[in-house]
Amino acid sequence: MIPAAPATPFALSSLAMLQQLQKWWRVAWVGVRRVLRWLTPGLGIKRWLLVILLGTFLIGVGGAIMVLDIYRTAPDTWWASYLSTLSLRFLERPLRVLIFGGLGLGALVYGVLNMNRALLAPYMRPGRPVVDTLVDHRKRGRGHRIVVIGGGHGLSTLLRGLKEHTYNITAIVTVADDGGSSGRLRNNLGVLPPGDIRNCLAALSNDETLITQLFQYRFSGGAGELEGHSFGNLFISALSEITGSFEKAVAESGRVLSVHGQVLPATLHDVRLVADLSEPLGGGEVRVHGESKIPEQVGAAVRRVWLEPNAPPAYPAAVRALLNADLIVIGPGSLFTSILPNLLVPDLAAALRSSPALKIFICNLSTQAGETDGYSCGDHVRAIEEYVGDHLFDVVIGNQPPNRKLPDGSQWVTIDDDLRKNYPLYLAQVADPEKPGQHMAEKLAQLLIDLLQERTGPLTREETSDV
Repeated sequence: MIPAAPATPFALSSLAMLQQLQKWWRVAWVGVRRVLRWLTPGLGIKRWLLVILLGTFLIGVGGAIMVLDIYRTAPDTWWASYLSTLSLRFLERPLRVLIFGGLGLGALVYGVLNMNRALLAPYMRPGRPVVDTLVDHRKRGRGHRIVVIGGGHGLSTLLRGLKEHTYNITAIVTVADDGGSSGRLRNNLGVLPPGDIRNCLAALSNDETLITQLFQYRFSGGAGELEGHSFGNLFISALSEITGSFEKAVAESGRVLSVHGQVLPATLHDVRLVADLSEPLGGGEVRVHGESKIPEQVGAAVRRVWLEPNAPPAYPAAVRALLNADLIVIGPGSLFTSILPNLLVPDLAAALRSSPALKIFICNLSTQAGETDGYSCGDHVRAIEEYVGDHLFDVVIGNQPPNRKLPDGSQWVTIDDDLRKNYPLYLAQVADPEKPGQHMAEKLAQLLIDLLQERTGPLTREETSDV
C-alpha cells in the first residue's frame, strides 16, 4: 500500500483560506437574509422604503446637477484634479453608477436600521431583533377574531395561550359574581363585580411584568378592611367612580396593562344569579340567591338557574363581537356560575346562535364540588343546550383522562356515548401534567387555531386527536 503524500504548506493554506471564505459567506448570507426579512409582505415597510429611496434619489439628482455645474463652470484650479479623482472619472460610467449606488444604498439601509433600533429600544425585549417583533406584531394584528365565554382560571389559561396567535380576542365575562372581594365592593360601593374582568385583563396583558403582578396582588392578614381585596378590583372600582362608567374603567385598565384585545361584561345591569337545588336524599328543593352560594350546597344538584332581574339587556359591544367573530369558544369555566350566567342574557344567547362563526365547546377537565358532581362531558353540553337550544356547537373538545387521580378529590370528566352520537368530538390530551386539573395554555390554543384553519367542511361524528 502506497502511503499518502504529506500535505504541502500551500495546500494547507489554500484549505484554510477556503474555510475562512466559507465562514465569511455564511455570515454575509445571514446578514442578507436578516435585511431581506424587512421586505416580508404585510409589514408595511416597503411602501415607506420606496418613499425614502425616491427622496434619496431626488437629493442625488440635485447633487449631481450641482457637481456637473461645478465641472463646467469652475476655473482650472488645484482642487479640480482631486474632485475629478473622487468622482472616479477614470472609470466607465456604468461602473461608477454601480459603485456610488451601492455605497448609497448600503449607507441608507444601515442608517434606517440603526435609527429604528434606537427609536424602538425602550419598547423592545432584550436580545430580540426589531424585525422579529414587527413580524410578530403584524401577524397577531391580522389574526382571527376570537370570542371566548367562560370564567375562572380556565378562561385565564385559555386567554394566555390565544394571545400568542392573535390580538383580536374578546373575552365576555359574567357580572353576577357576589363573593369575595368583588362581592364586598359590589355591596359597599354599588359597582359591578370586577373580579373576573380583572383576571382576564391580567391574562391578556402584553407582558405580565410588575404592573400586572400589582394588579393581581391581594391584601393579606393585617390589612384591616383591605384584607381579601385585590389591588386590581380596587383600581377598577376607583376608575368607575372617576370615569363615571364601568365600561370606561375596564377600557382604561386595559390600556394601563397594555392589553391587546378586549374584556367585555355580558351586561351592565346589576344582576344576581338564583338557583333551585335538589337537596340530597330526596329532601325537596332549596332556592339560593347569589353565585357564591351555589357551590356551598355540597351534595345538592343544580336543577335550574336564572338571573334577577330576568332578561337583562346585553352589552352592545359584546353582541357585535359575537356576530363578527370567526371563532366562538365556550368554556372552560364553572358551568353554572361562570358560563351559563352569560348565556342567560337573552341577546347574547340569540347572537351566539345567529353568528356564522365556528362554535367550539371546551369541556372542563374535572368535576366541581357542589356544582357538577358526577357530570360527564355530555352532561355539560346538555346543561347548556337546556338554556340556549340544541345543536349549538360545531365541535366539542374533551380531554383524554390520564391514569392518575386529582389531588383535591374531584373526578376527571368522562366522555359518554350519547355525546359521540350527537356532536363531532375531538379528544386530546390537554391536561397540564404539572398542574393537575388545569389545561395547557399553548397546546389548547394551538388546537383551536388548527381546528379553525383546517376545517373546510363538516367533521365526522367523532374525530380523535393527540394534538
